[in-house]
Amino acid sequence: MRIGLGGGGSTPDKLVDQARKAQADGFHSLWYASVVQGDPLVSMALAGRETTAVELGTAVLQTYPCHPLLQAQRIAGAAAAMGRAGLTIGLGPSHQANIEGMYGLSYDHPGRNTEEYLRILTALLRGEAVDFTGQEWTTRVPAATVRLAHPVQVLLAALSPRMLRVAGEYADGAILWMAPAAAIEKHVEPRLAAAARDAGRPAPRIVAGLPICVHDDEQEARAAVAAQSVVYASSPAYQRIMAIGGADSAAEAAIVGDEASVEAQLRGLLDAGATDIHAHIVPAGSDARSSLKRGRDLLSSLARESAS
Repeated sequence: MRIGLGGGGSTPDKLVDQARKAQADGFHSLWYASVVQGDPLVSMALAGRETTAVELGTAVLQTYPCHPLLQAQRIAGAAAAMGRAGLTIGLGPSHQANIEGMYGLSYDHPGRNTEEYLRILTALLRGEAVDFTGQEWTTRVPAATVRLAHPVQVLLAALSPRMLRVAGEYADGAILWMAPAAAIEKHVEPRLAAAARDAGRPAPRIVAGLPICVHDDEQEARAAVAAQSVVYASSPAYQRIMAIGGADSAAEAAIVGDEASVEAQLRGLLDAGATDIHAHIVPAGSDARSSLKRGRDLLSSLARESAS
């Protein structure tokens, strides 16, 4: 069971300490949000130099504010600074409220915008010349300008049918958030796998991201998840994928319960088609530290088990 955690830290030293501990505890990956230390690629370069095996990925880089050529150059710089394999780029178009409200950019065609972006970016990361004029993005690079010492995987934040098709055709898989097992089984995996197969690409990765709370009182655990998930109540994309999976809210979509129940639910994600799990551990109850420890200990044990 490939299990990763959210990456980050309030200072560079804490960020590096977290990465070292995650690797020592057997976790396979750390996933860095776009706001970590102002730029997750810088954080990952720091963490990558102080670790040897743990995969470091973004969850996710926003596409709209950064031209794909500049993004490819930034990725190549971070990969070179890491000095080892294990850098993975999860990217996506973010949400209308962010792109229009914060950046003042048009969000009229996120599917088309993302497809053009991904076609350009993945070609650049393969070291190819690019001459592409699209409706959203244009890039003219007559010779290879992006050189990577180690391959970099690209995952797309894909929940809709179009995005899943794009992820299968051009990316190495999809990185999800708030997709319950039922949504992965009947919506995500079939579309993603078919698109990859039709494009002659390898079987794609599916990184399933969900809140996880190890706690004996299920009602209290779901209340703790709800308190940390207010933003998802107003996101149409997350609402749709949760509904497909039979959940009305983040609290219902979350994986909660005691150790045995949480383990069974995690295995259910794999049975549904997920290849990796991105866990956001949520504390619950009066002793938050104990709850966090129970969650981390369980996930660490499962991660170690799969590596043995």
